[in-house]
Amino acid sequence: MKTFVLVAFAAVLGLALARPQEKYTTKYDNIDLEEILKSDRLLKNYFNCLMERGTCSPDGEELKKALPDALHSGCSKCTEKQKEGSRKIIHYLIDNKRDWWNELEAKYDKDGVYRQKYKDVIEKEGIKL
Repeated sequence: MKTFVLVAFAAVLGLALARPQEKYTTKYDNIDLEEILKSDRLLKNYFNCLMERGTCSPDGEELKKALPDALHSGCSKCTEKQKEGSRKIIHYLIDNKRDWWNELEAKYDKDGVYRQKYKDVIEKEGIKL
């Protein structure tokens, strides 16, 4: 599941649904992830959006829509920039917001399917689950 967020948040803050065989939109790729990570308020807004506990910004809504597909497909429609962004977000959540990470995992990978599917990636990334 942790990789789910790798992949999931890879879809992070900037993905939109794509037609089959296409990449996700790059429309939100210039969002400043550092600014979001430095602001609990902004990060919590994205978290609440994904957890369906609050309203979503347009980019948050796209992320929420794309996340299941990104997890299922290994982020095959993600650009390299989106994959890099997701890694950054995943590492941050695991290291600094573990409770939020656990909640995301419980919602998006309750059966541990993605955790198992991405086991090699998790190990390669040095993620401590």
